[in-house]
Amino acid sequence: MSRVAKNPVAIPAGVDVVQSGTQLSAKGKNGALSLSVHPDVTVSHQDGHLHFAPTRPSADKMAGTMRALCQNMINGVHEGFIRRLQLIGVGYRAQMQGSSLNLSLGFSHPVSYPVPEGISIETPSQTEIVIKGADKQRVGQVAADIRSYRSPEPYKGKGVRYMGERVVLKETKKK
Repeated sequence: MSRVAKNPVAIPAGVDVVQSGTQLSAKGKNGALSLSVHPDVTVSHQDGHLHFAPTRPSADKMAGTMRALCQNMINGVHEGFIRRLQLIGVGYRAQMQGSSLNLSLGFSHPVSYPVPEGISIETPSQTEIVIKGADKQRVGQVAADIRSYRSPEPYKGKGVRYMGERVVLKETKKK
């Protein structure tokens, strides 16, 4: 059996988990999320923990996957997920305007990114973007979408980076 699936998922105080058939839903202070459990995985709710088990031996990997997705769902509705981006380059700026993020990334035109539902974006400074939300996959996808407008280039390192990302710079061409 999967080592990940052997560990139960603890349900913290303030989070309600409801199971109806193959649908698992969690509600907490950051919102509500639901997950469709794979048919080869059984979920049991015992004394404040969720236990995952495969229904057949070849489905143990899926039990581990479902356990990890459920753990992320519960963490999301309880604490939420944060992804930080930083803009590096002369004249690169970010600013929230209503429900869209306006970016100046060295193009001849400004880039406007509409903020999806369930995600909140803040700009504490002109060169920093903070993305928050309950769904880990959605927060990561929004960060990747914003980064894809101007990913860091390898010669000067200019572009949109994840906070703490290390860009290996190439050496320039020599005569």
